[in-house]
Amino acid sequence: MSLAYIIHLANYSDGVLYVLALLFLLATAVMLDRVWYLRRAILRGNMMVRKMAAMTTLTRADFDELRTMAGKQPEAVLIDTAMHHVSESDPAALNSRMDEAILLVAPRLDQRLWLLDTIVTLAPLLGLFGTIIGMFHAFSVLAKPGHAPAEVTGGVADALVATAFGILIAMLGLAAFNMLQNQVRLILHQMETLRTMILNRTDGSPLVPLMAARGSAREIAAAK
Repeated sequence: MSLAYIIHLANYSDGVLYVLALLFLLATAVMLDRVWYLRRAILRGNMMVRKMAAMTTLTRADFDELRTMAGKQPEAVLIDTAMHHVSESDPAALNSRMDEAILLVAPRLDQRLWLLDTIVTLAPLLGLFGTIIGMFHAFSVLAKPGHAPAEVTGGVADALVATAFGILIAMLGLAAFNMLQNQVRLILHQMETLRTMILNRTDGSPLVPLMAARGSAREIAAAK
């Protein structure tokens, strides 16, 4: 398929194919961006869940290590919230604080996915619209004297390219959208798991007094 023929097809649909190509590029950019971000968040979340599962209690040093591991990933907000409130809140209040942190992070996870959802719906309709315009051009040949049947059938075939391209974009976009939505659910599940593990390992005990008590016990043992 030559460039000249592609330009012919685009002109045959009155530029609808150009719009579809733009939608395809936009959908591809959204897919690559979200796959990169969400995949990194999933891998980092798995590391944190495995690390915390091996702990029986959480100290300030453990929180600092988990915070460093989280980096700029969504789990960082949850760890920050736990660090700031675990020393001054009862378990119920800490649970509410961490629930609030998860709710605040959730919109960041499906950011720009609405664009992909819109493209999945819009692309087939736009492709059908381009085909209808192409049909007008194809059947307008019948009004000319001495027309050849091959011109009509060839025009119909060219007009159907817009619908085929629109459906292709929708299929790829739908598969990517469902995959990304599944990754968002997995990250939220990881954050819920981390929240439960933090509550189970702090048991409502303030970190600072707890560490101070451990330090006093060590000093007494050393003095003996």
